[in-house]
Amino acid sequence: METIIGLSLLVFALSLFSIFSLKAPMGKEAMGALAGTAIATFLVEAVHNYISGDLFGIGFLQEVGVSAGSLSGTIAAILVPIKMGVNPIFAVVSGAALLEIGIIPGFVAGYLVGLIAPKLEEKLPSGVSTIIGALVLAPFSRLVAVVTVPVVDATLLNIGDMIVIASEQSPIIMGFFLGGIIKVICSSPLSSMALTAMLGLQGLAMGIASIASFSGAFANGILFKRLKFGDNSNVVAVMLEPLTQAHIITTHPIPIYLTNFLGGGFGGLIAVYFGIVSNAPGTASPIPGMLAPFAFNAPVSVISALVLAVGGGLLGGYIGSTVYLLATRRVSLKPKIN
Repeated sequence: METIIGLSLLVFALSLFSIFSLKAPMGKEAMGALAGTAIATFLVEAVHNYISGDLFGIGFLQEVGVSAGSLSGTIAAILVPIKMGVNPIFAVVSGAALLEIGIIPGFVAGYLVGLIAPKLEEKLPSGVSTIIGALVLAPFSRLVAVVTVPVVDATLLNIGDMIVIASEQSPIIMGFFLGGIIKVICSSPLSSMALTAMLGLQGLAMGIASIASFSGAFANGILFKRLKFGDNSNVVAVMLEPLTQAHIITTHPIPIYLTNFLGGGFGGLIAVYFGIVSNAPGTASPIPGMLAPFAFNAPVSVISALVLAVGGGLLGGYIGSTVYLLATRRVSLKPKIN
């Protein structure tokens, strides 16, 4: 039952994010900024606080990591309005007011500032617009974030908690399906980093998402190579960041999403086998997914998981591409009826 609920809530959350991304004003830009926030805060925190700091004992870099992780809400409230085209001063003002605020309330505050700041700037006299705008937007941003905190705790983070519980109670099933879904999202217009950051995934669930993102990169690589989707530069690009090849992905969604699901699912199973955990939400992308687990697991376990994840991704890519090639060949050989 926990597995069914966890997967159902994940699909529900995906539906909400899809609607927001596609229908909300500048929704794609806002979600892209949220993914950037996850890299600037959670990834830096994971690598420098736990690896450079705890593992190698470099105090200065540990301070860097702690600082980055504590400013997730502030950075979200700055990057989102900037990505939406707002005056950078207003964006910084909205973030500066969010001391000790988490990433999701910061995202909501930044998004609303991104919507109203341009209109506010139009209404104010040009000589004083910056001063008055700053004085108005700072408390507005803080108010929105503070009001959002209990709502977020009761909804998105609760969904994330259910997914975490389901992953722990039914690790094999969730490993495959969660890993597969996360990798499909990684290659879709949605952002897997933004999704896992919003849900606050941690523990085994985030470990599955991280290894699946890495594994799926190799599934994409072999698929692009076998089906001749572009040249070698396209193969490398889709492995590093799938969204750079959105023009190809949107043209061939069926083989790409099928292959990503298989490659990510195999990677998720590998993460479960080695018990890979991660407490750096928002790092579900090939490179962050490769690095972040080192902060929370024995290096030997992570390296073993990554090596096998390469094999799992290649296997998923080979199966997905073979199925597509056989299906298209069968269709092309089917006799036409006049």
